[in-house]
Amino acid sequence: MTFLSNHFLQLVLISFIFEGVFIISARGDEGFTQSKAAYYPNSIQQGTQDGACEYGSFGASLNGGDVSAASTLYRNGVGCGACYQVRCTNTAYCSNNGVTIVITDFGASYNTDFILSQRAFAEMAQTADAGAALLALGYVDIEYQRAPCNYPNKNITFYIDERSNFPYYLAFQIWYQDGDKDITAIQLCETINLTCKLLDRSHGATWEVTPPPSGTLSIRMLLSGDDDDTWIVSANNIPANWTAGMIYDSGVQVQF
Repeated sequence: MTFLSNHFLQLVLISFIFEGVFIISARGDEGFTQSKAAYYPNSIQQGTQDGACEYGSFGASLNGGDVSAASTLYRNGVGCGACYQVRCTNTAYCSNNGVTIVITDFGASYNTDFILSQRAFAEMAQTADAGAALLALGYVDIEYQRAPCNYPNKNITFYIDERSNFPYYLAFQIWYQDGDKDITAIQLCETINLTCKLLDRSHGATWEVTPPPSGTLSIRMLLSGDDDDTWIVSANNIPANWTAGMIYDSGVQVQF
């Protein structure tokens, strides 16, 4: 992805110090973590298609384009698809609710936890004019907390990666997971003899297995969070003749 240049961020920081452009007024509410955020350019309507989570064009338009790269919160791909409430702390510009974003990429700049899409960065503001002022700053103090994702009228969905090669290699991503838990393990099970394979996370949000089990396949997902682990099982199966590039509805959704 294209990050803000060092020169640009240095100019922004200088303006903070000498021009008094940005006065910090942290809310400090319980449950929020103090940090900083920047944005990446050319993302007015949506995010990047080249994120490390490997969502492609889906990731660019996910959540209406309110997406972000993360540094430590990326967690080697475990953080892909996680939602966070992010709000800037200057009460002259910033709204109380901020914006809810989805992690779709890895990135860091000047000790930021988030590099937001330009759209999401501006949506932290109270008004369109305040959003333009935030964008002019380019780098702001924020606070954030984990938030449940919510995709109305959507079930968890499996996207078969284009690199999959039936029947030798299967890779897929999990889309539209509600709630605030992480998928930390995947089992792929043959529905006839119930033999299961534990999959590997290949990169970002992609899970893979070589060779995959044969026949109609059931997917079991381990959801982890708040010291609680729960397995959920897809109600709909992956067909025996699965095809790269296809999208399959699991028939289930996380309740939160």
